[in-house]
Amino acid sequence: MALLDGMDAALCAFDADGHVTHWNREAERILGWTPDEAVGRRGLGGWAAREADAEEVTGRLLGVMNSAARQVDEFALLTKDGRRVLVRVQSSAVPGTDGRPAGVYCAFSEVHTQIDLERSVALSEALFGDASWGVVLVDADLRPALANAHAARALRTSRTALLGRPLGELLDQGVEEVESALQHVLAAGAPPAPTELWVTVRDHGGGPAPVPERRCWRSGFLRLATPLVEEPVPLGVAWLFLDVTKARLAEQESARLRFRGSQLHRAGRAVAECEDPMEAAALYMDFALAGFADHALIDLLPEPRPVPEGPFRLIRAAATPAWAPGQGPLTSPGGVPVPYLDGHPALQAVERCGSVRAAADRSENWAAARKWPDGTRHALSTALRSRGRTVGVVTFLRGGSRRAFDRADAIYAEDIASRVAASIDLAVATTA
Repeated sequence: MALLDGMDAALCAFDADGHVTHWNREAERILGWTPDEAVGRRGLGGWAAREADAEEVTGRLLGVMNSAARQVDEFALLTKDGRRVLVRVQSSAVPGTDGRPAGVYCAFSEVHTQIDLERSVALSEALFGDASWGVVLVDADLRPALANAHAARALRTSRTALLGRPLGELLDQGVEEVESALQHVLAAGAPPAPTELWVTVRDHGGGPAPVPERRCWRSGFLRLATPLVEEPVPLGVAWLFLDVTKARLAEQESARLRFRGSQLHRAGRAVAECEDPMEAAALYMDFALAGFADHALIDLLPEPRPVPEGPFRLIRAAATPAWAPGQGPLTSPGGVPVPYLDGHPALQAVERCGSVRAAADRSENWAAARKWPDGTRHALSTALRSRGRTVGVVTFLRGGSRRAFDRADAIYAEDIASRVAASIDLAVATTA
């Protein structure tokens, strides 16, 4: 009897004549009738069911003795205070020692409670089925315990292969941010709003993906706790995420284009007030460096050429201060040639009359060998063309904390270079 009273389901039993033999505390909670009031009554009529419904209810409950299968019914029962409660009853026959039915065993619950449970189960099945966003259940040790198909595809593995693995084996960059968010949810609960996390997914072997690609996942977190104890005990975290990389990259590119357009507009307004063409070139470079590069170098040909052919030397005309990012003063052409080695990106840009990008290798003296400031890791050299001639080359440099130059950066550099080249060409023409 103690076992029956400790169960979460409402339980009752009838003998072969229809008398109530068992009635647990959950049944008392739902209908209000105590075991002392229920046990011994014949059927449910007149107390737990209306007289008009009693015959049908009792007949269907006891009718299960003639069936080997479990039977599910829904009845409107009466509480002790006269309210009607719709319950869902699962009943099955109880065999006696001789194998013949000796009674009926019934488990019942309120229909709305059952529907809520079924909705929860259906929601769980839908989330871990074909949901259009990723769902990962992470245990208290921050290891995936369950994941849907969308999450497995996003993590470049299978649903079973990711289970129980540390997040560091699934994510490369961004794993610290994800673990920090999960720990915060376990300790303090879900954040008030979704957060966006940038991550790089590892491949199946545990190393960086063949083509490392940063992804932006808009993530929501829910702390999971068991309802079966008096004080909630964290079971883990439900991590829901949606890939919004394309939208965020488009927003970043739009913002970058707006900023660069604004810089060009401001530079044009400032240059219009310059009397010295070399000062105008310096202003263009000053505006171009903001948010674009750490350093810039301008090297000029001794004489402008339509199509430069080697060998030729470049003369340093301007450089930002090597000790700190920023624009340095431009000087008039006519200095000492820069000792660039063959194959230098600046020489290649002049030969091709275009742009050349370069990135540091593993050598420690990569920047020094190219006569660039210490810490340089990325370079973009663009030929200075004006009136069908090459007058020199401009080189933009970035440190290791910045990303490499891309094609969009090269287009912007070429736009700046055309304006700088026009100013330098005018300076050369007026001093000739």
